[in-house]
Amino acid sequence: MDVDPEISRRRYTVQGNYRAGDRSVGRRVVTIGGGSGTFSLLSHLKKYSLNITAIVTMSDSGGSSRRLMDEFRRQLPLGDLRMSLVALARNGALWREIFMHRFEQAETERAEQAGGIGGHSLGNLILKGLQDINNDDLLLAIEDAEELLDTAGHVVPVTLAQTTICADLEDGTVICGETDIDTRGKNHGAGLSLIKRLRMMPEDAPASAQAIRAIRRADTIIIGPGDLYTSLLPNLLVPDLARAIREADAEKVYICNLMTKHGETDGYKASDFVNEIHRYLGARVDRVLLNSGTFPPDVLNMYAEEGSDPVLVDRVPLARLVPSVVVEQLNLEDDTLARHDPERLVQALFAKDAS
Repeated sequence: MDVDPEISRRRYTVQGNYRAGDRSVGRRVVTIGGGSGTFSLLSHLKKYSLNITAIVTMSDSGGSSRRLMDEFRRQLPLGDLRMSLVALARNGALWREIFMHRFEQAETERAEQAGGIGGHSLGNLILKGLQDINNDDLLLAIEDAEELLDTAGHVVPVTLAQTTICADLEDGTVICGETDIDTRGKNHGAGLSLIKRLRMMPEDAPASAQAIRAIRRADTIIIGPGDLYTSLLPNLLVPDLARAIREADAEKVYICNLMTKHGETDGYKASDFVNEIHRYLGARVDRVLLNSGTFPPDVLNMYAEEGSDPVLVDRVPLARLVPSVVVEQLNLEDDTLARHDPERLVQALFAKDAS
């Protein structure tokens, strides 16, 4: 029987790098996160024979997203959606560059207030335009963007409700807004109070139906990598999503950060990261991936100046928390930043002897 070339072109699996019989082929993989960690992982996952859905946090409160939210009533943040769409794009460098282009910052505050495009991401503006074309339907706008970019998978928002995340600190201070939580380490020196609890307003924000459906059908659910309190946990604060993950038959994998982050995870060991994931998920994950690789002295010094250190792998507590603990070299070698090697991550995720 002849196969329609258009159907063949639009398949969301890439026949490529994995050999026939590998446990990854055709698997339904759901990633949960946002930010640069998710971008890097998705950019590599798309090369393989996987059915990918990226569930994206909707707690962004800064930059171009913030300005669009301020200008248009009930507009949801678009930045993390755009980044995941670009990560999965297969439609050539030009379209990726178009969606990633950012206009030069407006020279005066007055220009920004006048609604100029300075500082805006072109991809965010395109998504907003597609949303307008589709009678303000963000999901249809994402579908159109997937078609434009020929994405190797689907991108879905964790919720379609307007939400704000707040961090209650141990000293009684409350910080609201993803950007303020994310940047407080850069704006303050040592001695910052630790985060006691992260919460979302409203607390009962419903998960998107598309996110729930993807979780229920998944073979593998990947949480991370990404900033714990601003990229990962905001997704688990959506009650319906956390419940769906708990009830899913899929293998649940957490990719732990390489470094601590000043203002969020100061002094955290690997078990502290895992404990927080379990706390907000309401259940344990099946497997955690941890880095055993080292970093060049100049990289360590640069991060130390920012109050960040390599995450210590405390194996004994971890063995009590997670059934399968994988400790391998997962970082890029001889890099100027502490970053995961996406190829090593994929190999660790889909190792044949993984449970």
